[in-house]
Amino acid sequence: MTDDIENLKMHSPDLTAQNVDRIAALFPGCVTEAKGPDGTLRRMIDFDLLRQELSESIVDGPQERYHLDWPGKRQALITANAPIAKTLRPVRAESVDFDTTRNLFIEGDNLEALKLLQETYLGKVKMIYIDPPYNTGKDFIYKDNFASSQKEQEEKAGERDAQGGQLVSNPETRGRYHSDWMSMMYSRLSVAKRLLMDEGIILVSIDDYEQAALRKLLDEVFGERNFVAQLTWEKGRKNDAKFFSVGHEYMLVFGKNVTKLRERNESWREEKPGARDIWDEFTRLRAIHGDDFKTIETSLTQWYSDLPKGHPAKKWARYKRVDKYGPWRDRDISWPGGDGPRYDVIHPVTKQPCAVPERGWIYASPDEMQRQVKLGLVEFRADHTEPPFRKAHIRPAPGEAEDQLDNQDSETDEEDETEDAEFATQVRGSYFYKQSQVSVKYLRKLMEGKVFTNPKDHDELARLIEYVTPNDRSGIIMDFFAGSASTAEAVLRANATYGSNHRFIMVQLPESLEDAERNTTGTAKKTVQAAIKLMKKLDRPLVLSEVSKERIRRAGSAVLSSGVSDDWNRDVGFRVLKIDSSNMADVYYTPDATTQADLLLRVDNIKQGRTAEDLLFQVLLDWGVDLTLPITRETVEGKTVFTVAGTALIACFDNGVDEALVKTLATRKPLRVVFKDTGFKDDATKINVKQIFKSLSPDTEVKAI
Repeated sequence: MTDDIENLKMHSPDLTAQNVDRIAALFPGCVTEAKGPDGTLRRMIDFDLLRQELSESIVDGPQERYHLDWPGKRQALITANAPIAKTLRPVRAESVDFDTTRNLFIEGDNLEALKLLQETYLGKVKMIYIDPPYNTGKDFIYKDNFASSQKEQEEKAGERDAQGGQLVSNPETRGRYHSDWMSMMYSRLSVAKRLLMDEGIILVSIDDYEQAALRKLLDEVFGERNFVAQLTWEKGRKNDAKFFSVGHEYMLVFGKNVTKLRERNESWREEKPGARDIWDEFTRLRAIHGDDFKTIETSLTQWYSDLPKGHPAKKWARYKRVDKYGPWRDRDISWPGGDGPRYDVIHPVTKQPCAVPERGWIYASPDEMQRQVKLGLVEFRADHTEPPFRKAHIRPAPGEAEDQLDNQDSETDEEDETEDAEFATQVRGSYFYKQSQVSVKYLRKLMEGKVFTNPKDHDELARLIEYVTPNDRSGIIMDFFAGSASTAEAVLRANATYGSNHRFIMVQLPESLEDAERNTTGTAKKTVQAAIKLMKKLDRPLVLSEVSKERIRRAGSAVLSSGVSDDWNRDVGFRVLKIDSSNMADVYYTPDATTQADLLLRVDNIKQGRTAEDLLFQVLLDWGVDLTLPITRETVEGKTVFTVAGTALIACFDNGVDEALVKTLATRKPLRVVFKDTGFKDDATKINVKQIFKSLSPDTEVKAI
């Protein structure tokens, strides 16, 4: 048994190799060995044997089939699965509350970011929301570098940006107009799916340009059975239309595994907008009038009438009756769909059985009916010739029966007074209206000008976040097309309003604002110029990601200055991590090229200019440790030592590590410990490291870089 310390691989997971592992687990007889493209012997799948295993369920050759295809699809999948030797480097100076925050802002290509996060956040993200380029023929899309020949062609065509180019314009005149957009989205959605929890949800904004294609793409990546809804967001009519005024966008909603949601009996509900306002007014009136409910009803009716047009509480003016439980409205007492139970319910005045609803009673038994009557939640009419009705309170009374089937109040929102709800709730409809100018005006004030084009409304996003996460009050919310960072503010607003503690991961490419200024006209150009002006004023780099970060900083301050829930942890910070080439020199990935002279000289395999904290974050990525855990730096035995979340991981990248330090660290019994491969005082120390930990902390994983 060797005592050599195993080296971390220091590159993103090979997703193709993981797929081979899955096939091998199901069909072990199909696994073989053969030489790969680089000439090395690798484990591979014998496809002929796999065909035999699946012989009755294979579609091959020219046989007709139903499937989605486009030029570049195969290469997009290969690109999605290929590992990359890159890292995330922390930037404290651009972060907010670096040491304590649980939020992340990643600057760089979003496909690379998704790959780098595979080990750490695999199956841990609750919700992904993205607002990708709509492929209108005027916007820009990511251009993944499939081959050097393609890159050369793009450079000649002027399709790469000043940095060497992940962005190209995608005009309708381009031959691969739809295909390029599909390839860009396919690779990213394929990798992003792996990050979602089984109960996770993805929401994708889109308009009519690519809505049909996106639906098919999501069907393929997530499966048709995991389609949840297509929301329509009406933002206001446009007066410049020649035919129809199209003022809406769509939001496609898919689950990673809708069956898991059903198994958890998860139901999505939201508090009725305006319900708290109604309750507050009732509380004020009762403090004045006590139990004089008739007077309170009169005053409450007038209050509804005086509300300004558009106030959310105005929609619920039917809650005008009042009892000790608060405002209520009448509700049907019959069984949904018919064939409900039939039994006698005695009228309290006439002492005769009340008329039974045609569909039967909603309560399954006479005992449950009597329980509701005793609670004061059933209202009888003047006599027994008509059925009584139920009371539905704006703030459900203790013991108020649950009903998810009534849909009387709204064409789009379905009511649900649940027993444990603080206020009456509703099922959201698939159509909703919110003027886009609301968020535009808010951001113009927040950012000292209009610096974003078509930003999404953070309040609507906050409402959606809270709606789809009813059983996860501290989920990870991700947006890998961060843009205006509306999703980040939405997370902060949702937390502050509802007392959640959701975390966000934003990803944004540092797109050049100067290039954007050259390539845009009209209103879009003015927007970019306003962003440039702001960045120059703040002495920041002229890239979009800097504007995004500044928006989050200002939004955090704005949220904290408003009323917030006591249950929220008030985390408005974020760690900035930037994608860069690996911290490891090429020799780390090609050890066979290391010469004997290199070994004798103990050549360092770490690139010049990389800090110990840079190394720590690449180790966290490789080992799959949460990138937002608290980090402490201390001096132990004269060496700098990093401790992540107490005992989750201990790291020392100094030179001259001796046995005294190793023993001290081993007594802390960390889950993981890592050293620099060339950092030990001598070969004897390096050889003894595993033995020391085996003796003092046998459960510790020991590795080197």
